[in-house]
Amino acid sequence: MKRYDVVIVGGGPAGSTLAWSLRDADLSVAVLDKRDFPRDKVCAGWVTPAVMQELAVDLDDYRREGRVLQAIHGFRVGLLGAPEVETRYGEEPVSYGIRRYEFDEYLLRRAGASGAEVHTGTPFRAMRREGEHWILNEELEARVVVGAGGHFCPVARAMGARPGRSERIVAAQEIEFPMTPEQAATCPVDPAVPELFFTPDLAGYGWVFRKGDYLNIGLGREDNHQLSQHVAEFVQHLKAQGRIPGDTPEKFHGHAYLLYPHAPRPLVDDGCLLIGDAAGLAYPQSGEGIRPAVESALLAARTLRECAGDFSRNRLDTYREWLEARFGRRQPAPGLLERLPAGLKQAVAARLLRSAWFARNVVMDRWFLHTHQPPLEAGSRTAA
Repeated sequence: MKRYDVVIVGGGPAGSTLAWSLRDADLSVAVLDKRDFPRDKVCAGWVTPAVMQELAVDLDDYRREGRVLQAIHGFRVGLLGAPEVETRYGEEPVSYGIRRYEFDEYLLRRAGASGAEVHTGTPFRAMRREGEHWILNEELEARVVVGAGGHFCPVARAMGARPGRSERIVAAQEIEFPMTPEQAATCPVDPAVPELFFTPDLAGYGWVFRKGDYLNIGLGREDNHQLSQHVAEFVQHLKAQGRIPGDTPEKFHGHAYLLYPHAPRPLVDDGCLLIGDAAGLAYPQSGEGIRPAVESALLAARTLRECAGDFSRNRLDTYREWLEARFGRRQPAPGLLERLPAGLKQAVAARLLRSAWFARNVVMDRWFLHTHQPPLEAGSRTAA
């Protein structure tokens, strides 16, 4: 029986950030993931400078070994089928395009180098309580188990989450592929300017994002009814407009996640807590999950340090309080905008999305880039 203070189930950005953040906390840490890394991960794949600052990533070091780090200097935004508004920023990147295949492996490798024991290719099978400890897979003993395994995290299920039943999910399908030299030469998408297309019913949006010679295409919706059909129509529209190659691969990959205001999952219990997509923390307007995942890991690390060995639910509940201080209280009921009649909401959106001011100051700066929110420093309770 291997014994640890903290076992993290899931080696994505949330799990690896937590393990790295506990590097000098005098706690023994292990990370389990069922996959071997590097592994493919469905994600549009861009992170703001704030995320890189929170992770203390040296950009020059990250670029080594040929990793993609595509500087983003603007966005094109509009309703699908309507003219788009292009927003350009200055010389400094407002975001970076990354490939999750590379990004996640980099962070997990760094967590291992900082002292965490990393067990990849190790599926979670079961956990049971024994006194004040958890027994995982009948092989590992932990004082704290942290669920960081995404939407279908087994630790979340053990804590009472019921994926797909009472949860209001966002479902997405996307693809990322290396373009042939011929495709790359004729693709009109500017790598520095990702393109976002809100669906006419405002239930989601699609995107086209070029990262060097890689092209990422996808669409996500809160209403996952006939998602494949929506994706197919979106791809056909892009082909007809000449935005993507006519021979773009047809096999898209799906994933699901929860928006923070609508996630009903418990966050803590005796000796366990959830971070990242396992907790349901994605931003409600953009669906981005990387920055909330990273910040939840930093707040979880702060909590575990301050528990001073007492990992009861009452002590761990500080983590929930700090999450609410950072992201606001959860809102299970529909908000005011969600209650507006669909026709009125669509008419207003069509008008607003033609406004260069709205596209920049609301859609991009506030909803997607979160420029109003300073980076959260490791060990900080909230950002001032």
